[in-house]
Amino acid sequence: MNQFLRISFPALALIAAGCGPNEGPSSTDEGSQATIQNTVSITPSPFGATPDGEAVELYTLTNANGMVAKITTFGGIVTELLVPDKDGAFGDVALGFSSLDGYTGDHPYFGAIIGRVANRIAKGQFSLDGADYQLATNNAPNHLHGGDKGYDKRVWTAEVVEDPSAAVLTLRLTDSDGVEGYPGTVNVTVTYTLTNQDELRIDYKATTDKATPINLTNHSYFNLAGEGSGTIHDHQLQIHAEHYTPSDETLIPTGEIVPVANTPLDFRAPKRIGADIEAVGGDPVGYDHNFVLLRQDDTELSLAATVYEPTSGR
Repeated sequence: MNQFLRISFPALALIAAGCGPNEGPSSTDEGSQATIQNTVSITPSPFGATPDGEAVELYTLTNANGMVAKITTFGGIVTELLVPDKDGAFGDVALGFSSLDGYTGDHPYFGAIIGRVANRIAKGQFSLDGADYQLATNNAPNHLHGGDKGYDKRVWTAEVVEDPSAAVLTLRLTDSDGVEGYPGTVNVTVTYTLTNQDELRIDYKATTDKATPINLTNHSYFNLAGEGSGTIHDHQLQIHAEHYTPSDETLIPTGEIVPVANTPLDFRAPKRIGADIEAVGGDPVGYDHNFVLLRQDDTELSLAATVYEPTSGR
C-alpha cells in the first residue's frame, strides 16, 4: 500500500485546510545540526519524553529557500511549517504546540500520522476473512483514528536520508498483530521530503503479514494567514468534487452519494470557507464531510483541492 500527500507552498498558491490554536515555535539545538549539503539541512534536538519515559526528538528540516518544517518522532507530528508570504516574510502556518506536553494531552490530532485506519469505523466492528473484530470505541459509539493509542500517540524511529536536492526524514513503526484489536503485524514507513521547490511531500508505505484494513494520512491543520491571525473564514477554498457522502449523527456515512450542487458543500469554484459555515453547524463543528474527488483514473495523481489566503498571498 502506497500513498502520499504533497503540500506545495509557492507564494500565491498553497494547498491547506483547517483552523485552531497555535502556541508558537518549538526550540531546536543548533549545536546538533546534521548538514546534508550547504543549502539543505536537518537538525535533530531533544523534545522531551512521553509519560512512559520514551525519549522524543524534534527534527528541523530546512530547504535552500529558508522554508522550514519541524517534525517530531512522537506521532510523526508536523509541529511547525514556516513558509513565505507574498512579500517573502516567513510565518508558521501549521497549528500545534510549542512543547511535547501539548501533544501528549488532549488535542484534535494536530499534525499527526493517523493509523491504522484514519476516520471512523462504525461501532468499532468489522469482519474480514470470516473473522469478526472489535476495536476500541474511543469516539463513542465508533472507533476513530486508530483507537486509544493510534499511530499519533506512538514514538517512531527516525532516519535522516541524504539527498542532494531536498531535506528528507524517514520515520518507521512496527504495529504488532492484535494491537488496538487489528489483525496482522504492519510495518509502516512515512517519509517527509522538503524540496527546494517549496513542497512538503509525505510518502506512506505499509506492509503486512495478514489481511487488515489500513488507511494512513496526516492530520495537520493550517492557517495560511499565519500564527495568531484568527480564523480561516476568509480563506478561498476550491475542492475538485461534484459529490459528497452524507453522514448520520455520529458522522458515519449513510451510504448515499449526493451532488454538492445547491448545498453548502459546493466548492467546485473558489469560495470563502466561512461563506456557508453556519449552514453546516458553524464553529467549532463546521465542515467534517467526505468529498468524492474527481479523478481521471486510479493510476495518476490528480489535484484534490487548493486554498488561497488573500492577505498573505499564500
